[in-house]
Amino acid sequence: MPDSPDPSTGEIPEPVRMADLDLADLSASVRRLIDQSQEQARVLDHLAADPPPILLPGPDFTGFDPGPGPAGGGEPLFIMAMEGQAYESELDALTDWVDDLLLPVYGREITSSAPWCPWWDQHPEAVARLHALWLAWQQHIGPEAGPSGPSTWHRDHLDHTMAQLRAPNGPFVACTTNPARPAHRLLPGPKPTTEPVPTTGHTPAA
Repeated sequence: MPDSPDPSTGEIPEPVRMADLDLADLSASVRRLIDQSQEQARVLDHLAADPPPILLPGPDFTGFDPGPGPAGGGEPLFIMAMEGQAYESELDALTDWVDDLLLPVYGREITSSAPWCPWWDQHPEAVARLHALWLAWQQHIGPEAGPSGPSTWHRDHLDHTMAQLRAPNGPFVACTTNPARPAHRLLPGPKPTTEPVPTTGHTPAA
């Protein structure tokens, strides 16, 4: 469609032409904006992706590797249900975890009100409680546990376990109460009942 004449002069104006340099600048600006938009889209895609799993620090604060699950693979099996070589292998793995992470990070000062036993692996109650704590650790530090997994492990498992093990009347009551004097002694517990439970409510005669 031809240009309309200027009503004031009746002349047809000359077409406006943009210099080649201006066209080049405009093209470069458009390409730059497209590149910026694509980069922003990549950043948004990255932010929307699942974050990488976070490893809890170990004693050297370089990231502790929890290692494989219980010996033998498969579903976790409570150590007190094991025997023989299976028990020994599981106890070795548990000892590594206790020595490499639990004690360096959570092993508080030994006192008379908070005893500890360097030979804890000879206390059945300690083995049972620490193994349960280790199984819970494996469950709560993985990415599937979510950001609150470690906090749940501390609150529901670690605090209670350590309070029971290191209580003044706990399994280590006759063991080390001073780091300078290591000690270990197993105290006898209740004997299994061999006689039938009386039904009359009276104590059986000696």
